[in-house]
Amino acid sequence: MSDQADVMVREGQPILLDRLEDQPQDPLIALIALANNDPRPGKIDVGVGVFRDSAGNTPILKCVKAAEQILQETQKTKAYIGSQGDAEFVELVYPIVFGAGAGASGRIVGLQTPGGCGALRLGAELIARANPGARILAGEPTWPNHAPLIASSGVEMVPYAYYDKATATLHFDRMMEAFGKAEAGDLVLLHGCCHNPTGADLSLDQWREVADVVAARGLIPFVDLAYQGFGDGLEADAAGTRLVVDAAEQALVAQSCDKNFSCYRDRLGTLFVKGSTSRSAEVAFNNLLGLARTMWSMPPDHPAAVARIILSDPELRALWESEVDAMGGRIREIRGRLAAADLRLAYIGGQKGMFSMLPLTPQQVLELREEQGIYMAGSGRFNVVGLADAAVERFAALVVEKLDG
Repeated sequence: MSDQADVMVREGQPILLDRLEDQPQDPLIALIALANNDPRPGKIDVGVGVFRDSAGNTPILKCVKAAEQILQETQKTKAYIGSQGDAEFVELVYPIVFGAGAGASGRIVGLQTPGGCGALRLGAELIARANPGARILAGEPTWPNHAPLIASSGVEMVPYAYYDKATATLHFDRMMEAFGKAEAGDLVLLHGCCHNPTGADLSLDQWREVADVVAARGLIPFVDLAYQGFGDGLEADAAGTRLVVDAAEQALVAQSCDKNFSCYRDRLGTLFVKGSTSRSAEVAFNNLLGLARTMWSMPPDHPAAVARIILSDPELRALWESEVDAMGGRIREIRGRLAAADLRLAYIGGQKGMFSMLPLTPQQVLELREEQGIYMAGSGRFNVVGLADAAVERFAALVVEKLDG
């Protein structure tokens, strides 16, 4: 049928795909494409959020390579694994998140997800099913993908001021004021460690204050734990999460292994949910299985099988822990070098994880891209460990030059 006849049959109304409105590309995804297409040999990409080694490469961990070899030799089937994913992997991750002494009370259930994004979205869908009018308090700025992942499920996001870019300090008083006005049953979105995009984490004493207000007001933490091990180490980086989950009657934790197993493209995460009772946790788990079935049916087996082999083998686990420590050490080293470059960058040394925000305007960011081939988000957010060793001083010098005007 001709296009003309098509339109006549529908009386001038556009057919299905013609009804769509064009959508802008995600700014960070667009930035990756711009950097990849830049032919300049001295370009620096600190926009994409992946760990890079001293040479500027994103390596496959030695423990992962070893576990993949074992998997190749021993795996006997590619049959379906079910909507909960690899249950043994989830059990092995549980004490990493909640502590070696965290007993199986029955109040915390978990399942495997396609990365931390899958965990966040699945958690949001569970919240929306339980309470279509749910609200979640989210600090600004936060990871740009939080809003699309959570709000698109129907959960209302209520912003509050978290960080002052001009002074590179937390608005902790405003955060506590917002939590103090929240109603029982409201959720609070918390970055477990290595805050993205600011690098500005709560101190342990501040986490204790948050835990106290969560308990006093009946709030529900939704913790995004994406970078465990990249701040102060695997144990220290989970301390805040453990405090607020222990204090809360109910909680959700979206955990990612993509970073600390360096398996970004394989997509590996977990969602843990704490119920008021073991029965409410069981009901939540059954709902999660149903929701997961409608979203991705079953998560990918390969990354979970690899992580399970690593975490269940004492030698491979020790190797993994040493490799995570090395990655965290490199992040701290680069932070120290940047902080030493200029007094105005000194704050970077006291922050945690892969990201910080430079005191640059969007126009200055654009100028650095066009003039020097330096790629970062327009907000000034940059990946600290996106820098190869040889690029650190040049990057710092160009930023300082731009700050000098």
